[in-house]
Amino acid sequence: MSIIDELKWRGLVADCTDAAELEKKISSPITLYCGFDPTADSLHVGNLVPLLALRRFQLLGHNPIAVAGGATGSIGDPSWKAQERPLLTKEILDRNIASVKVQLAKLLDFETKKNPARLMDNASWIQNISYLDFLRDIGKHFSVNQMVAKESIRARMEDREVGISYTEFSYMLIQAFDFHVLARDFNCELQIGGSDQWGNITPGIELCRKKLGKQVFGLTLPLITNADGTKFGKTEAGAIWLDANRTSVEDFYQFWIRTDDRDVIRYLKFFTFLSREEITALEKQHIENPAARVAHKALAIAVTSLIHGKETAEAIASASEKLYGSIRKKIGATIEWNELNTNISLEEIQNRSTAQDEAIALLDEIVTRVPSIQISRMELEGSGKSLVELLVRAGLCPSKGQARKDIESGGIYVNDVREKNFQCVVTSNYLLSGKHILLRKGKKNYVVVTAK
Repeated sequence: MSIIDELKWRGLVADCTDAAELEKKISSPITLYCGFDPTADSLHVGNLVPLLALRRFQLLGHNPIAVAGGATGSIGDPSWKAQERPLLTKEILDRNIASVKVQLAKLLDFETKKNPARLMDNASWIQNISYLDFLRDIGKHFSVNQMVAKESIRARMEDREVGISYTEFSYMLIQAFDFHVLARDFNCELQIGGSDQWGNITPGIELCRKKLGKQVFGLTLPLITNADGTKFGKTEAGAIWLDANRTSVEDFYQFWIRTDDRDVIRYLKFFTFLSREEITALEKQHIENPAARVAHKALAIAVTSLIHGKETAEAIASASEKLYGSIRKKIGATIEWNELNTNISLEEIQNRSTAQDEAIALLDEIVTRVPSIQISRMELEGSGKSLVELLVRAGLCPSKGQARKDIESGGIYVNDVREKNFQCVVTSNYLLSGKHILLRKGKKNYVVVTAK
């Protein structure tokens, strides 16, 4: 299977220039690159698709270059951004590049003798060029009419309040120059990136043709969205980072475990190196018994292993199983205690009290380990809150209609008790330890509702 066939099967081809010619070209090893602007000291999961694509090329014998945007990062890419990015200093950019290089080493092989990956900083070939030389040698090859016609640029220009600065307007010229330098000095013939980069990739292709008389190619990969249309990689707490100091390994693992059932097979194709046969087998298991969440576990372990190491991923998976396995036992003890009458022995009261104390302590821990929302205690007083509305608010169901279906099908639990009445109203009587309500969808999707 060629790399293009592999990418197509995984759903990872958005656009491609001269696809037939590119397929001929990659029948033998080529050099390709993907750029990233070091706007933070860590990559996030949204960066993974193009960077993993570099790795896929490398595994099939091609020569990958990761270009850190020490120059472009100091300007800011305007593509599909509602407003201009804050400018970063050289010191911050250098620090960010150094941090990200450590993460890239987990995704690309810089040590292999056959086709080692390279990390390059575009500041190294831009910082010594004078403004006049750049305008004369590069700028003259671009028509302002063509630049303005780029959809992402035009969108910003049509916003009269925000607009676009000359600095950001010039961004595509620098990225085009990157491609020119890499094609000239390293025989780089392909640039890859997210589909939002199409307008920045094609000018580089044209510049290489004009200045070098050379045909080069562009390939974009789809920007990932969740099944409900929301942006991939974003949570209420913010982006999911690869750096464990920004996103803990536990939270990183749980992010993948909580993947929507509709997305899990797609994400196995996008974010793992599992084979077609392995993913097909997981898909079959997922269709036959989605509640077992076999595909979700495979996804979470595979991606966490890639970023944080296999041993760490397996330890987190084991700890997660133990934590969630104990939830039912402890919550069950709390519920049972709440329903007790007074006709029990002193010994039993002491035993049940211990169980309740353990359950309350576990609930307090769960709030820090799983998604949680806050709700005003007043909303639970009196007539209470519709369970349907609460499920949507907690993010467990995308709509009220879906919430009703999930309840009626027996997939919703309140305080670990299955609730099949879609007209159920949640009141303050449901509060465990006087402050928490535990909602569950299926076997593993938990949200803690905390009354304030």
